[in-house]
Amino acid sequence: MTNESNHSHDEIFASDPDDQRQQPAPSPSSEAVNAHTQRLEEIADSQANLDAKLAELEAGLVAANDRFIRAQAELENFRKRVYREMEEERKYASLPLLQSLLPVMDNLDRVIEAAEKNHDVQGLLEGVRLVVQQFQSVLQQHHCTLIEAKGKLFDPHLHEAIAQLPSQDVPAGSVIDVTLPGYVLHDRVVRASQVLVSAGADTTEESSSE
Repeated sequence: MTNESNHSHDEIFASDPDDQRQQPAPSPSSEAVNAHTQRLEEIADSQANLDAKLAELEAGLVAANDRFIRAQAELENFRKRVYREMEEERKYASLPLLQSLLPVMDNLDRVIEAAEKNHDVQGLLEGVRLVVQQFQSVLQQHHCTLIEAKGKLFDPHLHEAIAQLPSQDVPAGSVIDVTLPGYVLHDRVVRASQVLVSAGADTTEESSSE
């Protein structure tokens, strides 16, 4: 009886769950350790690649920012240079015209000087005519041309009517005569021609004559 109770008592202690939990866990196999180590190495390599790409992107961003700053500076310098050139062109735009007009002024001075010495009115008149022709030639060289008006149909864009007169010879609405010539520069009016415009035949005179 005593042996059986002792044996049962030993079995109870042998199957105690607390004793089973206190037993050490089995050590992992070498394959599992190798797989885990390989996975850690892969994670480390991926992190290194990400760090390298991040550094590359940061370097590219810095370089792009530097290029942007340089481009802005170059653009600003270009704008300033263009502005200076435009200002110079505007400032000296009339230089070619003045260079062309100076010989006209020289010839006019010569005509006056010769007339004062010789007291030749006819020579003075002829000299002034030559100077006027030279002046007109200079204007044409600079694309400033005379507006043809006499005998033309009145054009409000080119002509300025200062009076309207009856005329038997000139049709109504046409220019009888020019009191002040006008000029155009290319296609822009510098000064409109002041003209006398025909009102057509005077019907009052015709009625009285009949």
